[in-house]
Amino acid sequence: MIRLFYSPRSPYVRKVMIVAHELGLAEQVEFIDCAAHPIDRDASIVKHNPLGQVPTALLDDGTMLADSGVICQYLDAMKPSSMFPVSGPARWRALTDEAVADGVLEALLLARYEMVVRPSEKLWPEWRDGQFDKMNKSLDAFERAAGDLGKRFDIGTIAIACALGFIDQVPCFIDIDWRTSRPALSAWYAAETAKRPSFQITKAERPAA
Repeated sequence: MIRLFYSPRSPYVRKVMIVAHELGLAEQVEFIDCAAHPIDRDASIVKHNPLGQVPTALLDDGTMLADSGVICQYLDAMKPSSMFPVSGPARWRALTDEAVADGVLEALLLARYEMVVRPSEKLWPEWRDGQFDKMNKSLDAFERAAGDLGKRFDIGTIAIACALGFIDQVPCFIDIDWRTSRPALSAWYAAETAKRPSFQITKAERPAA
């Protein structure tokens, strides 16, 4: 059994759970309710992971696993699959796509904190816009590679889908139209998320506010 500190709307948690569902390991994951926050840090997470972030996993022997990428690799080690190619160009492509997609999520979270959490008198619009530029440049790169995305299913394509889903989910990003100028990426995302139950099961609804 793996105990997982989680937030139902965390895209990083979603990535872990998509991998768990694809590997048939979802029933071995026990969720631990928590309230991860960059300022009001949840002591129940910090007790195990000094970063206080979700997802954080606890194994039966007390071992702590931090970071969604590490947890996904642990799951894949339990039941090896093609989601983490073993070697060669396919491996580096998958891991690089995961890293860039996770970077998009980090930029979006930082932009969200700037827009929602930071006091209005301390807002720094140029810094926020810099985060959105990271997102846009990365999505442009994924658009150029969209023809390849449909030919594979690995940790890289999972991470990309989680990043796109997060944009759609968060209320303060409602005005971001990432699809119009990226038709190939949009078509891939729609097809990929429609055909895989793991994406539907882990989808979080957009909150009211």
